[in-house]
Amino acid sequence: MMSFIWFLIIGGVLGWLAGVILGRDVPGGVIGNIVAGIIGSWIGSALLGNWGWQVSDFYVFPALVGAIILIFIVSFIMRSFKKAT
Repeated sequence: MMSFIWFLIIGGVLGWLAGVILGRDVPGGVIGNIVAGIIGSWIGSALLGNWGWQVSDFYVFPALVGAIILIFIVSFIMRSFKKAT
């Protein structure tokens, strides 16, 4: 149970940090940060592999890069929908 809580906390921090680096908000607030961190971890691990610091089930650098990529793509799509309406 404790590892799941750490999983959520680290996912949220990585998602938040990626949003700060890009200067863009993640839709959904805290839940959006957690989702961006978790999905970003998966994307980063697929693209960059598993290396660097490991915290809980996250490899920090690949997860952060993946979260940045995810937030960039989501914010681009959201901006496109705003311009269309």
